[in-house]
Parts: sequence; C-alpha cells; structure tokens
Amino acid sequence: MNTKRQKTLVIALGGNAILRADQQGTVDEQYSNLERAADHILELLGSGNRIVITHGNGPQVGHLLLAVELGKQAVPPIPLDVCGAATQGIIGYMIQTTMANLMRKAGIKHNITTVITQALVDKDDPALENPTKPVGPFYDLKEAQKLQKEKGWVMIEDSGRGYRHVVPSPKPMSIQQARIIKSMLNANEIVIAVGGGSIPMVRGNDRSIRGIEAVIDKDYASSRLAIELEADTLLILTAVEHVYRDFGLLSQKPLYEINLTETKKLLTEGQFGKGSMEPKIQAAIEFLQETDSLPQEREVIITLPETAMMALQGKTGTRITI
Repeated sequence: MNTKRQKTLVIALGGNAILRADQQGTVDEQYSNLERAADHILELLGSGNRIVITHGNGPQVGHLLLAVELGKQAVPPIPLDVCGAATQGIIGYMIQTTMANLMRKAGIKHNITTVITQALVDKDDPALENPTKPVGPFYDLKEAQKLQKEKGWVMIEDSGRGYRHVVPSPKPMSIQQARIIKSMLNANEIVIAVGGGSIPMVRGNDRSIRGIEAVIDKDYASSRLAIELEADTLLILTAVEHVYRDFGLLSQKPLYEINLTETKKLLTEGQFGKGSMEPKIQAAIEFLQETDSLPQEREVIITLPETAMMALQGKTGTRITI
C-alpha cells in the first residue's frame, strides 16, 4: 500500500509564460507560449502532486481596456473588476484546454477547471488612497486631462510614451473561493485560480461584497491562496532561473538556497528590484511566516518554467525555506 503523502503545489505562472514582450499578443502566440509552459507543468503531475495554477493577466487586461476605449462610441464601458473577471475566464480557458490536450496525449487522467476567483481586501487599506498600478492604454495629455476631470481617474506620465490610468494595488486578506478550491484538490482536480491576482472585493456594512477599481499583485494573491490551502510549495515561475544578489552588476551571484532570515536581510538591503523580484520575495516571506504552525516542511521555489521540475528536485532554481 502506497501511503506517500500528496503534496500541494501552487504554481504561479509569470506573464512571459503566456505573452512575451516582443509579441503582438495574438491568440495563436499565447497558445504557443502556453503549450511550452504546460509541457513543463505536466512533468510535475507525474509525482501525484495536487496542483493549483495561478497566472497574471496584465497584457490581456490592457488589450481588453484598449478595445473598450476604441469601441466606446458603440458599446457601454466595462469596469476594471469585470475586465479582470473576463480575462480570468479567457486565460483560464486557454490554459485548461492546452493542459487537457497534453494530459490526454500523455495518458494522464485529471480534470482541470478554472475558478473565477475573488479576493477580499480591507476597505481601509492605505493602498486604496495611493494609486500606483498603470492599467489600460496610453493617452495624450489632452485626453488624460479630460478623463481625469470626467471620471476622476488618477493619470500619470509613463516613460515618455504618454499618460496612463493608475489604480490602487491593495494586499489580499483572504481568497473567497479557497474552500471550494481545496475540495476540488481533494477530488483530484487540477485547479486554475486567482488569475491576474483575482478580483479585488470589499465588504460593506451589510456583509455584501462588491468589486472595486484596483489590481492585486498575482504573487501576493498566489501566496495568500497557498497559505489558505496549507500548501507545501509555492513555485513561482518567472523570467530568470535563479534569484540573484547584486543583479545586473559585475558582482551578481545566484542564490541557490536561503532561509527566511537571510531573505529578510537581503530584502532590507534592497537586493530585489521593485516591481519585479521584490513582490515575489515579499510573497515568499508571507507564505513561510503565515504557515509556520503547519507540521510539514514548506518551501518557495523561484525559477524558469522550463527548469521547474529540476528545481523541485533541488537541482536548480532558488529555494527559500524556514
């Protein structure tokens, strides 16, 4: 009798696994990218692990918002939370179709299902008063001033390319669908969830919830889901094989295995790029700290999609442990 315990893996797909910076963003391009990423995820299923796949949606939301802007004379506008839900569905459909076809060819019997996911945020979170996350298309100064006046949007100049709408990026307090996701894992499902960081929701005094114009970082949302699922591993698949000390300098050095204390120290020293590696490290710290009472060993692994299995076996990547 095989009594080996199944491990729960939360696999956070980086944006480059779905759409690369030098691509136009066609559906064919995204399917091609997903097939490569799915091939590597397929390797992780062989050991009987319970799998949740999370993903970003930044470029896709940007394209949808641009389509809304271009069609504003013909169709009603779509708010950001609904755009987030729409892209969760679109990307989830593409991932589950790609994975299902590959599993069928490999003779692997699993169901794979997308869960449109909401995250509860604190309505008093200071981040809601400090919009920082650019979304949607670029505007010229005249149009930006008009939108600022008519819609109350906060607009910023972005890298000399024009002006963009910025929205808040609050931290997720809880994942609304975590309980059902756990039951799906118990039923041997593969689950796609917290797409794009999930849809940020606030709770009213009457306990009702509503979506807000904000964006949750996908790494923080993936970490929060991993905490609520009591996962063993948070596997963050990104554009580099390792996390580096002194990244981009002649003295740069890959980090292979670091503990929580060392990770916090490097973070305090400013070793991780804001908006790139720093959120991943913050998410790693939160996951390890908030699951401290669990009996099993826990780890965060950061690496490339194509080296995911080798990293899980301890042969590459950056591993962060207690």
